[in-house]
Amino acid sequence: MPDFQCRPGCGACCEAISISSPIPGLPDGKPAGLPCPHLSKDKLCLIYGKPERPAVCDGLTASKEMCGNNRDDAFKYLKELEILTAPDRSLLKDL
Repeated sequence: MPDFQCRPGCGACCEAISISSPIPGLPDGKPAGLPCPHLSKDKLCLIYGKPERPAVCDGLTASKEMCGNNRDDAFKYLKELEILTAPDRSLLKDL
């Protein structure tokens, strides 16, 4: 069975989750709900596979459970996950 693939034009994971480690352009990380500055207009990661890509991003793997049937499903799932796992509630400013 092939691995579940990212949905073209989605990018929910690049917006919904917070990133607590520094990334290029955001030395203090990224709050949840803010699109990553490395998300292309086509909703693709511009630093995918590069060493500067945060570990949290490398750790995410597309799955039917996480991605659901559309971008809204994915955003809802990731928002819930973010709320359940956020050690610093200040990173949840836009959720």
